[in-house]
Amino acid sequence: MPYLRQPIISILAHVDHGKTTLLDYIRKSRVTAKEEGGITQHIGASEIPKEQLKKICGNLLNLYKTDLKIPGLLFIDTPGHEAFSMLRKRGGMLADIAILVIDINEGIMPQTKESIELLKKYKTPFVIAANKIDRLNGWIVEKDKPFLDTLKNQRHDVIQTLDTKIYELIGQLYEHGIPAERYDRIDDFTKTISIIPISALSGIGVPDLITMVIGLSQKYLQNKLEIDEKGVGKGSVLEIKNVKGIGTTLDVILYDGMVKKDDKVVIGNPDEIIETKVKALLKAKPLKDIRMESRFTSVPQIIASSGFKLSAQNIDNVIAGVPIRFLRQNTPQQEVEKIKNEVKEEVEEVKIDTDDKGVIVKADTLGSLEAIINILKDNNIPIRKAEVGNVNKKDVMSLIEMDEEYKVIFAFNNEVVEDAEQEAKKEKVKIIHSGVIYRLVEEYEEYLENLKKEKEKELLKEITTPVKMNFIPEFVFRQSKPAIIGVYIVGGKLKRDIWLMNQEGKTIGKVHAIQKAGENVSVASEGDQVAVSIDGGVVGRNIKEGDTLYSSLSKNDYKILKENEKILTDSEKNILEEIREIKTRQDKLWDVF
Repeated sequence: MPYLRQPIISILAHVDHGKTTLLDYIRKSRVTAKEEGGITQHIGASEIPKEQLKKICGNLLNLYKTDLKIPGLLFIDTPGHEAFSMLRKRGGMLADIAILVIDINEGIMPQTKESIELLKKYKTPFVIAANKIDRLNGWIVEKDKPFLDTLKNQRHDVIQTLDTKIYELIGQLYEHGIPAERYDRIDDFTKTISIIPISALSGIGVPDLITMVIGLSQKYLQNKLEIDEKGVGKGSVLEIKNVKGIGTTLDVILYDGMVKKDDKVVIGNPDEIIETKVKALLKAKPLKDIRMESRFTSVPQIIASSGFKLSAQNIDNVIAGVPIRFLRQNTPQQEVEKIKNEVKEEVEEVKIDTDDKGVIVKADTLGSLEAIINILKDNNIPIRKAEVGNVNKKDVMSLIEMDEEYKVIFAFNNEVVEDAEQEAKKEKVKIIHSGVIYRLVEEYEEYLENLKKEKEKELLKEITTPVKMNFIPEFVFRQSKPAIIGVYIVGGKLKRDIWLMNQEGKTIGKVHAIQKAGENVSVASEGDQVAVSIDGGVVGRNIKEGDTLYSSLSKNDYKILKENEKILTDSEKNILEEIREIKTRQDKLWDVF
């Protein structure tokens, strides 16, 4: 009879929507409190054995006629994207099922959207845990109870509020192409995604959630869960750690086959394929997260699926996210070489075709790198170089000759070497540093927007812009040398040192100074009434009370402004056309515009 491995469950969510809190409840731990800022920064794995699943689900397994066949569940707690990039194998995703945790009070947020796109892209089955129902006004908290049991004891208005929140969520999911419904209202689970209302903090609805995951796994994924428990061990490296008394170790997820002490190990790296040997296999206790656990037990062998710590030789330069294979010592070298080539192909899937112009991406793991590359490609952001590692001076220097929009380094969950930071400031290279992918893209978009605004400011400094004003009758402060008159700014901006013309297109002089409420100003805007002194202007000769005055644009100014019309207001666009018409009457060559 085929060996049935435990399903691998990935938990995804927006920041602070409660995914690690949910895992803490399931395994009765307090990982959330130990994480910096309460946010998952690195991937973790916890095994929940069959006995614990029975305790959590209680009577629901019998109620839903679910015979618990699987040996347990292997939960992956991730920063969001990792299970869909770092933890992947050719031909399919490592995660068998995902739980998408959504705060029912906040709904779909940026990282939720990112998770949904990844789930759709990799065709991963998933359920939705609508978390924090205990925060609904008036909700009576009954710890550890199944959702439908506790729902019976809620007030009618509270139930209505919950229904409203769920249907709002259903609407949001529909907009993202996801048909969903509350789990107890679904007839066909192959066509509709289940929404299970829960409180990760108090355990309400968690029995329903776990029962649903078990049922879906056993009904729809049995073929995928059946493995050769003695075959080649296949896995992915989660993290590299230095353990006191042991040295460098690898946190590994084994998703197929077996690994035994003294097995041959083949590890993929972007630079080379490493062949080494297992020194020790270390297991954490059930319900413990291998990220946080400090006590491990040495075991002779491990069967998939499982998370464990590996001690081996020559692994100091291994990077997180690479594939790993385990073969018996008597495996023929021909077979070993075949496995090496397979691993090499898997690593090369992450390599990208670089552009001559583009940004640089530096990430902490191979999987992070792959995820960022995918997101940047989806956003049409060209990439010049993408590597695992810290940002160094060489990275900065390679961007010095790039256009400003590409003088950018994305640094994901890694360090920026001090001399690189100094050089970046000196050479105006933008380093965008974050541990959340969508923030990298958001910050880049903000950078481009600021760059655009700066360019517009520089452009406006160099050219004369359209302005229209009316000479207010009886506001003559000096007739000439220079003429000082009162004007009302109809539209645009009046600046010092620009040339003015009248409505007939005749040049009357140059703006010497502007005063507003007795104070000298450099700019007057639409709606302002100001006194303006005009060199060359003579009231009664080339300026008359009631005249309409305009900025006198050159053909080049007009051409640049037309090409960049988006920087003008609607009022300025209209004034620009009035100026063109006036100029055309004076100079027929303006007709070309």
